[in-house]
Amino acid sequence: MKQSLLVIDVQQELVEGNEKEQAVFQKEKLLETINRVIGKAKEADAHIVFIRDKDVAGGTGEGFGVHRDLEIPDHAEVFDKLATNSFYGTPLLSFLKEKEVGHIVIAGCQTEHCIDTAVRYATVSGFDVTLVADGHSTKDSQALKAEQIIAHHNVALRGHYNVDHFSDVRPSNEELFQPKHDEYRKEYGM
Repeated sequence: MKQSLLVIDVQQELVEGNEKEQAVFQKEKLLETINRVIGKAKEADAHIVFIRDKDVAGGTGEGFGVHRDLEIPDHAEVFDKLATNSFYGTPLLSFLKEKEVGHIVIAGCQTEHCIDTAVRYATVSGFDVTLVADGHSTKDSQALKAEQIIAHHNVALRGHYNVDHFSDVRPSNEELFQPKHDEYRKEYGM
């Protein structure tokens, strides 16, 4: 099965924050984790895609770019989006279908917005998804601390399914590019 790593909105200004916005929770750990997952994606010969949100830093300059501490492979794709949904108004879905991808590993920012939406939309679009449990982050909201939002989504998105395809949530120290979806299907008679 062909696979892809989708790194969403890990942009300089979003991760680091600015005079109006706080940095994401445990940013150094997040960047280290995503770099480790990028290494695993390269070993698995997975397609690597970075998504940038045009709302970050006004869509220009260094703040808009993929975070400087991420190791971006030469063959990686970069798509820009205007919406919370990484698939909306971008070539992402057609790219993944053209490459015959069946499994997507997702990491990035922000948990309750773009990560949640990407996981759910990908399953509806016919992909099995693995969310990297320690590979996504966010900021405190008015209602919850970032750590609570992340923990909640790791529980809520584990097993989220749309009949044929569903999401799994696994930590970065596991073999993320050896998906367990078919094992679960057999176990639960899907």
